[in-house]
Amino acid sequence: MKRRTLFSHAALLLFAQALAGHVDAAPGDASVGGLVTDSLGKPVAGANVVLQTATGASAGTTKTDAGGHFSVQDVAPGTYAIVVTATGFASGSSIATTSPGTASSVTVALAESDAIDVRVTAQRLDQARNGLSPETGSSVYRITSADIHNMPQGEATPLNQVLLQAPGVAQDSYGMVHVRGEHANLQYRINGIMIPEPISGFGQSFDTRIIEQVDLLTGALPAQYGLRTAGIVDIQTKSGEAGNGGTLGVYGGSHGTAQTSGDVYGTEGALSYFFSGSAGVNDLGIEAPTSNGSPLHDHTRQGNAFGYMSYLINPLTRVSVVFGTASNQFEIPNTPGQPTQFVLNGRTNFDSAALNETQSELNNFATVSLQGTNGDKLDYQIAYFTRYTRTQFNPDPIGDLLFNGVASQDFRSNWANGLQGDTTYRLNSSHTLRAGVYFEQDRAVANDSVSVFPTVDGAQSSDQPFTINSASTTIGRLFGVYVQDEWKVNDKLIINYGLRYDKMSEVVDASQLSPRIGVVYKATPSTALHAGYARYFTPPPLELIAPTTVAQFNNTTNQAASPQNSPVQPERSHYFDVGVTQRVTSAVTVGVDAYYKKATDLLDEGQFGTALINTPFNYQTGHDYGVELTANYKDEHFSAYANLALSRATGENIVSGQFNFSPDELAYIESHPVNLDHDQLITGSAGVAYTFARTTYSADTTFGSGLRSGFANTDHVPFYVNINLAVIHHFQAPLVGNFDGRLVVVNLLNRAYELRDGSGIGVGAPQFAPTRAFYAGITKYF
Repeated sequence: MKRRTLFSHAALLLFAQALAGHVDAAPGDASVGGLVTDSLGKPVAGANVVLQTATGASAGTTKTDAGGHFSVQDVAPGTYAIVVTATGFASGSSIATTSPGTASSVTVALAESDAIDVRVTAQRLDQARNGLSPETGSSVYRITSADIHNMPQGEATPLNQVLLQAPGVAQDSYGMVHVRGEHANLQYRINGIMIPEPISGFGQSFDTRIIEQVDLLTGALPAQYGLRTAGIVDIQTKSGEAGNGGTLGVYGGSHGTAQTSGDVYGTEGALSYFFSGSAGVNDLGIEAPTSNGSPLHDHTRQGNAFGYMSYLINPLTRVSVVFGTASNQFEIPNTPGQPTQFVLNGRTNFDSAALNETQSELNNFATVSLQGTNGDKLDYQIAYFTRYTRTQFNPDPIGDLLFNGVASQDFRSNWANGLQGDTTYRLNSSHTLRAGVYFEQDRAVANDSVSVFPTVDGAQSSDQPFTINSASTTIGRLFGVYVQDEWKVNDKLIINYGLRYDKMSEVVDASQLSPRIGVVYKATPSTALHAGYARYFTPPPLELIAPTTVAQFNNTTNQAASPQNSPVQPERSHYFDVGVTQRVTSAVTVGVDAYYKKATDLLDEGQFGTALINTPFNYQTGHDYGVELTANYKDEHFSAYANLALSRATGENIVSGQFNFSPDELAYIESHPVNLDHDQLITGSAGVAYTFARTTYSADTTFGSGLRSGFANTDHVPFYVNINLAVIHHFQAPLVGNFDGRLVVVNLLNRAYELRDGSGIGVGAPQFAPTRAFYAGITKYF
């Protein structure tokens, strides 16, 4: 192998000599830089880089930083061989030609050496873990850590905004996103392990900085995906297996934004680790209720921490521990100039700009998994998971009574524990069998302390409030089991078929046997068609269900508009999906995908009280259908994507939680299919990133026709568009070393676009997206 390497370098140098003729040894004002990666495109840190002239002499040496970048300054104009060596890899090389006053950039991919080290073993196990989760028949959109780095805000981009890169993902207020016209119903997985959902709030549960790659799976999903099925957000975390290092970053700018972050990663023998954390503050924690871009009382403090540790028991088995936490504090922004509606101890005046409502959120999770393979036929992963989530809304005890007649302190918590097991067995070259089991137990707690006024015939009868307290604890259990076969009929046709059984025991007991089938047909080497059908069973989110006795608020200012309160049911649906992907060139891929969903007891959520906590309810029937168009371009220096989705989501007849609705709304929805509040006819996103030498220019945009508004969602808010820009430069400075600098403009056009106008089913208040803002950040690599 050493002889082949020497021969290839000699040939490369002869080729360089033929191109250049000669190279002056005198220093010049040119430079050579670039990126060193492994065969999977991951950066290689600490690699030795040597510039060689056509005569074999060294013209400069350096090492790659934690991001795989390198740069050699003051290089004489000419043609050079760039020779790269790194532990665990075969050497690699490339050619670079420099000109006066210019910077040349190359990418060198290194092949791994024949030795089996920790990194190779981990990659084998990663491939085995990926084999547990097939995607046959579903639609998959992948976003890598490199893609995230090239976004305008980079790793400071919240996860919900990262997902807006994918087709059919619509932006909503309070950090929510809607996939293919569905409310929430997203399943989050960390390294293949399902993480029970948190109580919905304003903050993000997962920090973007932990992501190595995130896949969004939609459509007709294989049998191992159950419960939450609008989209599977499958996060592969960074692991430290690429080498030892770390980063330290600061980011800040408009709206009082200041954030610090850092991570450390590496491998020590059989142990790999990655730890990350961030903390920050700003004055735009929640979307503003007014369009002026400077909301009152909107300060937030947010912090995240994450850890990953993996230990190789042997080359075919490892045990992994993952844990994380997100702690967020929010002020609820105020709208000035609002009139009071009630009298408190003779008082009728209160400045609405001085209201002091707050909300605190905490999300903790952890997993312990044993994963292995026999290297041939069998892969498996067994995991224990736990998650504790807590949200508390604190009212303004005086102002809320004067404005709303209700001041409600609301606490919700949920502690979930469970087991997940998945296994793959390759029976032969045509059949791959998969099976698994899932069990989860939840303990949901709801405590409410509600101050109200007495009423007579709907009118306030006293200015002395009194308090009604309620508390409940609900135990819920979820169980699922699946089996499926991936049948490779021939080189062109793959059929994945299976069955899934789910059972829930929560507020109600229910179960369902769900068939799944997906087909992929490779019509040509560049054309792939897929189609699928899935029967889905979706339990309501237990952590949002607070048993309510409607009658306890009769003859108070919190009396329900309707006395009926049927229990929330699980949603059952039929889902159909068909699409085609075309690789136009090696750099360009386009696709189209269409879907249709028919649901019984369609689940939706809305904010119906003063507390900003959603409440689930059912439509008797629902329909959801649409089409998505995608295009992607990627080469060595330039990448671009564009998505356009058309969708329609409707429901008819409210059959649970009726007390949240007015009688006229209930009557209208009973006889008219209505658009769901998160329905948006047109949703789009696009982005570009261009790298020249050590500078990346980035831009992205999201746009939409507007979410629903008005009585029974019969209208929608106006069309919106948002454009963000950034310039990212990689520096190599004496003493300081390697670091990235980033300048960002958010909402370049400074359009005050409205996400919600305060009307519509389950919509509590107006929310405007941020006006134009400027940010800057520095990330130091170690």
